[in-house]
Amino acid sequence: MLGRIFTVGGYTLLSRLTGFARDIMLAAILGAGPVADAFFVALRLPNHFRAIFAEGAFNAAFVPFYAHVHGERGAASARLFADRIFTLLLSSQLILLAVAWLFMPQAIRILAPGFGDDAEQRRLAIELTRITFPYLLLITLVTLYGGMLNVMHRFASAAAAPIFLNLSMMTTLALAAFFPGAGYAAAWGVLIAGFLEFFLLAGDAARSGILPRFAIPQLDEDVRAFFRALGPATIGSMGTQLALFADTIIATFLPAGALSALYYADRLNQLPIGVIGIAIGTVLLPEMSRRLTADDNSGARAAQRRAFDFTLLFSVPFVAAFLTVSDVIMRAMFARGAFSKADAATAGATLAAYALGLIPFVMIRSAVATFYARKDTATPVKAALTGVAVNVALKVALVGALAQVGLALATAAGAWINLLLVLAFAVRRGYLDLDRALLRSLWKFAVAGVVLAAALWLTARFAAGYFAQMSVFRDETELLLLIAVGAFVYALSILLLFGRGWLFLLLRG
Repeated sequence: MLGRIFTVGGYTLLSRLTGFARDIMLAAILGAGPVADAFFVALRLPNHFRAIFAEGAFNAAFVPFYAHVHGERGAASARLFADRIFTLLLSSQLILLAVAWLFMPQAIRILAPGFGDDAEQRRLAIELTRITFPYLLLITLVTLYGGMLNVMHRFASAAAAPIFLNLSMMTTLALAAFFPGAGYAAAWGVLIAGFLEFFLLAGDAARSGILPRFAIPQLDEDVRAFFRALGPATIGSMGTQLALFADTIIATFLPAGALSALYYADRLNQLPIGVIGIAIGTVLLPEMSRRLTADDNSGARAAQRRAFDFTLLFSVPFVAAFLTVSDVIMRAMFARGAFSKADAATAGATLAAYALGLIPFVMIRSAVATFYARKDTATPVKAALTGVAVNVALKVALVGALAQVGLALATAAGAWINLLLVLAFAVRRGYLDLDRALLRSLWKFAVAGVVLAAALWLTARFAAGYFAQMSVFRDETELLLLIAVGAFVYALSILLLFGRGWLFLLLRG
């Protein structure tokens, strides 16, 4: 399990690093003005649907069922099941694409009502979204292929696929002079990436002998059971995405640049979520599904506990850094070209607000795995929708005084409600034990985080004065110093609090 986590995490880290390079180009070329806001709307719309129907609901329902059919009845039955799901999935996505293209002006009016006062910005958002929306169809098929490969313990291509999105957008942005504008270049980069990711995953699935083909859809017991699980999972994913839709809708009424601040803050916040939370959750779900199919309940429980430890070990440093030195991080990463230091300060405050919810963001995939592996997609929905209700209510309450920072704070609060309810449901069902060992581990991680935050804060105060005379690369140098000090302090804290034996057992397990 550890090797597979590092495979997924390693490729995801490479994806995030190339993503930062892409975002640096976006910030320098598009800045944080009306064109950038229009593009981010065009990027968010297919991504919202992808999170609802593909990576969110579909994976939660499909992976456990595919693993169960493959483990219980063999490859031939699993192939037939995948063929039928593939046919239904492709048909539904083609219909959705046609409807979206036809009603795109109405969709943008709903998603970005604040653009109504600027006809040019609204027109640009419609045109860019028509370019990016087919990405949804392609990435949905990528998700299907990736889920099948993950069950076969082939994680590399699915984890590496997002790298194509970053490379494609960087290439088209570099060639922006050949497009009507930089926004169009970025949008075409998204669509081209969809084709590249599709061919990568389809090729891997074909080499593995599991590439699905068209089959006459039949609602046999496997397909009906899949859709019974898909329904609640879709509702849960839809609730989460409705909260993100609310961010986009509300931010369009804020001054220009609010959407961009949310985007860049979320991009940094997504680094630990993707590299740690999603990577571990991606490996954990088929692992728990396999163990539960074999009636190895203790092994499934141990795998989840180990996932929690890994998640906290690697995510606590990000929480400490984002809360204490988010302004330095934003300046070092993005403050160049059209993206000013004032833009970086605004995005940094937003990042600090997101960081308050980073622990539940990274842990939720591992927490819900115990339900999804048991083919229970309904229980996590109750937690998710409750969290969404709190999230949206707080958005409305906080946006007036805090602008996009209030939106980020509301998102963090909703994430905590979601995670705590999922854990409570798991404990009540007997899927998780909140024993002394787990509580003691949580306390030690909290202490390590506080020590690291203090060290980063003191180092930042020292660096601000020491590097004040530098005319170039001052923020970059300060960030490198913070990384070095932070790595040393956190590693020492973990060794002192947990001991080498705990770390050895964690890595060996």
